[in-house]
Amino acid sequence: MAARDFAWPQGTSLAALNARSAGTLMEALGIVFTELGDGYLRATMPVDARTHQPYGLLHGGASVALAETLGSSAGALLAGDSAVVGLEINANHLRAVREGTVTGTTRPVHIGRSTQVWEIHIEDEDGRPVCISRITLAVLPQPPASA
Repeated sequence: MAARDFAWPQGTSLAALNARSAGTLMEALGIVFTELGDGYLRATMPVDARTHQPYGLLHGGASVALAETLGSSAGALLAGDSAVVGLEINANHLRAVREGTVTGTTRPVHIGRSTQVWEIHIEDEDGRPVCISRITLAVLPQPPASA
């Protein structure tokens, strides 16, 4: 399937995506899915004590957590009964943020039977780039067994 030739599965909703975040890292960091658009998924994350590093700036790891949340969630929506797990993620941190909210948007680069690649752009409240990330996902035939 070409990355641009897909539709979100019927019944996909922001409410369901946000409900899956209960009791997870996403909830702890304040990540909220805000928009499910034509070929993209968007979420926000606060820049506050939960997401700061010791200098009072947005922690790069928090940006990566937002990026992985977006890419993995989008990939899982398209995987049907299969599961997706991250194989690799990279991030370029472009701008420091001290407060407010950042918004991440993910779009597919590649949607295959066994792998997916998603690109994530994170911006500050003024629309300036904060981080650009790319995640590669493995599509597993069955969800991994719980421990």
